[in-house]
Amino acid sequence: MTTNGDRQFPAALAAAMAVRLECIGEDGVDFEPYESFLSAEETTEWFRAWTGNGELNGDSFRVFGQDGTGGYAAFWLVRPGRELVEQPVVFLGSEGETGVVACDLGALLWLLADGFGPWEAATSYEPEPDWAPQANGDLAAIAEQFAPDRRASATAIIAQATQEFPNFDDTIMKLCR
Repeated sequence: MTTNGDRQFPAALAAAMAVRLECIGEDGVDFEPYESFLSAEETTEWFRAWTGNGELNGDSFRVFGQDGTGGYAAFWLVRPGRELVEQPVVFLGSEGETGVVACDLGALLWLLADGFGPWEAATSYEPEPDWAPQANGDLAAIAEQFAPDRRASATAIIAQATQEFPNFDDTIMKLCR
């Protein structure tokens, strides 16, 4: 598993985030990727502020991007002994939204290729009345390269993640003060 000091993206995530950087403001997806994971200190500061619980640290998360309001997309390191790319991807929004959006990096790649960002996947309402996901060929090529066996529609990816981790919101809310 990625250690606390290693904040470099895996190759597949780096490739997808580079494409997403080029798409900001063009496709209606509210997602601003970072070029590397937030530092351990920044992650702990954010998680303490988000939960209101100064006793926590952010060691269970690797934050790799945000939406326009400051909600974070992150890997949730909940599968002991598994590599980072095998961990679920979650969203914790600035208004208290939570959701598991993909079961692993491969699923996230296909979610992005299908025109969804973490916020769109985690919320039950659409960002704008006329918003519709737009498939992205460049992201689909990355997903095909790095995760050809994980191909699925965004709807199926979100449903699988929600089914596998139905108590994510309860788990996070129990940490809040």
